[in-house]
Amino acid sequence: MRIISLALVLLCLVVVGLKVADDPGTRVAVFANNFLDQLDDDQKSTATMPYDSDKRVDWHFIPKKTRKGLMLRNMNSAQRVAALRLLRSALSEAGYDKASKIMLLEGVLRELEGEGRTWERDPHKYFVTIFGTPGDEGKWGLSFEGHHLSMNFSFSDGALVDSTPQFFAANPATVMNEVSGDLGKGTRVLRDEEQLAFDLVESLDGGQKDVAIIDQDAPAEIRFAGEAQADAGDPEGITYRELSDASKSLLTQLVNTYIDAVAEPVAKERRALIDQDGWDDVHFAWAGATKPGIGHYYRVQGKRFLIEFVNTQADAAGNPANHIHCVWRDLSGDFDLPNG
Repeated sequence: MRIISLALVLLCLVVVGLKVADDPGTRVAVFANNFLDQLDDDQKSTATMPYDSDKRVDWHFIPKKTRKGLMLRNMNSAQRVAALRLLRSALSEAGYDKASKIMLLEGVLRELEGEGRTWERDPHKYFVTIFGTPGDEGKWGLSFEGHHLSMNFSFSDGALVDSTPQFFAANPATVMNEVSGDLGKGTRVLRDEEQLAFDLVESLDGGQKDVAIIDQDAPAEIRFAGEAQADAGDPEGITYRELSDASKSLLTQLVNTYIDAVAEPVAKERRALIDQDGWDDVHFAWAGATKPGIGHYYRVQGKRFLIEFVNTQADAAGNPANHIHCVWRDLSGDFDLPNG
């Protein structure tokens, strides 16, 4: 399948959506079994692992020569469509749109890096792994992962019980060069994740900025990258209760941008947990520059969730601080495992 064909499949699934069941646990299991039914025995042995495999919690977003699971490139056209429909079934339209464009950014990277590139940059180099047996009894899991994308879902007795780590990234964060393909100059895949945070930090008065800005230099990377659990420690920065109404609205919008990547029932559960824990003690912390083009970082931490965002690396064309990594973690335990 050519890259343009993959782009059409990805974008069509955003538009068409999925209507199998309102319950995400049931819906994802249906699409998981549909995907597995289309594989031959060798493919199925690559795509499936026991639920208790150590590989289930082995996640990362860096480029790798290979990963766990069955690669899109090693599927026929119908199998690829089934794999992408499986991913779509676990995400919201907004979340799937981001995931699909992150995959297509591999084509942009290949063009910008040219023949001397270190990595092959293939939009087909994303891997599907199913752990256990999808259904309404027992535990099973789903991983969809490749460069700059790691989606992880855990299920128990038919319910989707965890949807983390949830990792998105974009290089370039903003496409600043003329490139071929569907993602042209000006494309900004993770716009809200970055712009709402800029708007928030700029909305703070001088005293509030002194509390919110925890370091003048941004770290090189998010914390706990590739680790099964995030040991976040005590939160830093400014609390929700200390913000003006306008700043509170921006922080809520920012958190909802991460929440709303998953299917709506799961997003509602995430929001309900924050409401239950209380917004007042949700912390927002910033490090680095407060304008684009210079390294910047933020995190948002509540009792049971952690958001981290970093933009310090140059993009593939050399534009500074134009390469985003961002993640949503479950502080009560990623992969439906206890944390601590």
